[in-house]
Amino acid sequence: MNERTALEYYVLDVFSNKSYKGNPLSVVFTDDDLALESYHNIAKEFGYSETSFVYYSSAQKALHVRSFTPTGFEVDGAGHNLLGAVCAALFKKISIFQEQDETSHFVIMKDSPIRLTTSFDPVTEYPIVQMHQKPAFIGQEIPASLIAKALGLTIDDLTLGELLPTIVQTEVAHVMVPIKNRRFLHDCIPDNKRLIEISKEYGFEGFYCFTTSENQDYIAEARFFNPLIGIDEDAATGTAAGPLIGFLTQNKYTKPNTEYKILQGVKLNQPSLIEVMSRENDILVGGSAVITMRGEIYL
Repeated sequence: MNERTALEYYVLDVFSNKSYKGNPLSVVFTDDDLALESYHNIAKEFGYSETSFVYYSSAQKALHVRSFTPTGFEVDGAGHNLLGAVCAALFKKISIFQEQDETSHFVIMKDSPIRLTTSFDPVTEYPIVQMHQKPAFIGQEIPASLIAKALGLTIDDLTLGELLPTIVQTEVAHVMVPIKNRRFLHDCIPDNKRLIEISKEYGFEGFYCFTTSENQDYIAEARFFNPLIGIDEDAATGTAAGPLIGFLTQNKYTKPNTEYKILQGVKLNQPSLIEVMSRENDILVGGSAVITMRGEIYL
């Protein structure tokens, strides 16, 4: 019998320092790129919202990361898929920055370099990763009536100060959907067919529904729906948290150069805290992760 190739994997809970909270992510370590079919099969087998595949590329002098959803969609951007992949490499003690300039650490996501800053929690010794996203680009507004209907809410439920549903992009374009209060946020019942139609018509991916918070621990609570790429609801979404802090800062709800936290995943019983900061030339999105499983997967 031919011996099958075994690949080591970790399952991490991202944007959390407790197992079974945060956003679960499978991270598979490879020696090089795999066949596209292998990426699709493995991501489907794990069934998490995303699976990341990583190896250290000597040619690129950087950690190389590709991420796929269970439906085979390859994901861009600096979200939980990238943060978890970097945390896994640091847990595994891979020297991912040894060939890079001290002041400009980066990893390769698909073919694009993404800057990051890493440190370790002095108590838990878990890695902490901050991803440097591009400044927020504020796009067009979407009619609140369309989105309210697709979420099982009324237009009045989508009122939060002067804010309106608006497409915002740092890495990936998502629509920021202001919700009046926490009760209506938790009452959302998304109609995936309608959400997909709106995404395609206006040219963006997911819906980041949020309400602002008086809680000292976080500035906003959010839920994320992205049925366009096969994610019904996500427990933590870095590619949407970056646009949200950019949107809130441009609308004077938050201050630049100040760290805030966004709470996500409560409805899924997977509470996640995403650290965010809007700066002049970039947006920082960060947090920690914890290993929950490890093992081997066979090709």
